[in-house]
Amino acid sequence: MTKTELLKEMAKDLNSAKEAQAALESLLSTITNVLKNGDTVTLTGFGTFKVSERKARVGRNPQTGKEIIIKPKNVAKFVPGKFLKDAIQE
Repeated sequence: MTKTELLKEMAKDLNSAKEAQAALESLLSTITNVLKNGDTVTLTGFGTFKVSERKARVGRNPQTGKEIIIKPKNVAKFVPGKFLKDAIQE
């Protein structure tokens, strides 16, 4: 599902495409800002968004085969909650 399709589905519940877009943009920007600060967002039953640090590691340049050092970086992770896991299993 694309963002446009998601907005169409949300608009059915909210009775307005404008309200759906505002709600989605607000949710995404809030989650982004919280993760930028290094905090987690837990939506009980649905899941948890968190920041995880990926350590530095040795990789290979695929063109030359030469070893390179890949720098450490922070990545966003999502861990599904019980309700979401159970809903997918059905």
